[in-house]
Amino acid sequence: MVAKRLVVAAQKNGKSVVTSDSRVEPIEVSLLPGFEFHRLWGSDVGPALQSDGSPPSQVRYFPPPGGFRFGFFTVGPESRSLPEDFDMAKGLEELEQRLPGIAEVMEPDHPGMHTTNTVDLDLVISGEVFLELDDGQEVHLRAGDAVIQHGTRHSWHNRTEEPCVVFVTLLGAPRAAS
Repeated sequence: MVAKRLVVAAQKNGKSVVTSDSRVEPIEVSLLPGFEFHRLWGSDVGPALQSDGSPPSQVRYFPPPGGFRFGFFTVGPESRSLPEDFDMAKGLEELEQRLPGIAEVMEPDHPGMHTTNTVDLDLVISGEVFLELDDGQEVHLRAGDAVIQHGTRHSWHNRTEEPCVVFVTLLGAPRAAS
């Protein structure tokens, strides 16, 4: 799916104007068949008002403390799998190029399971998905269900044949010392 992104900012006189009206293509990587990632907006620092509407810096997929990300991702059906002859080294290289930093948080022995230093505000827009937590605990989510995660270990599983779209805002946060 291609998303429309409209950016509105204020001119020096305070009048609001559209500074950008563009289409955002999904980011797809061969290592995650059926997944799509739409990076709509974000910054590595907190937001500032009276911006000219230029996209802030956001190099890595997950924000650092004080930064944020705004977008959505699609969880494809689990029935879509990697081909038997899949080149894992090339797949990991592509993942790092297109979605920098994602591979670093993934658990190699539990595909899809990850932990980030973010507060995640998730809203299922369409479809249904299972959110896996520690010890195999799973929660079934449908369109309209929301999840607020506080740096928790989790994974997403779509056991239907329809894609599931999840809106997400990621807020970078420091992890408290334990």
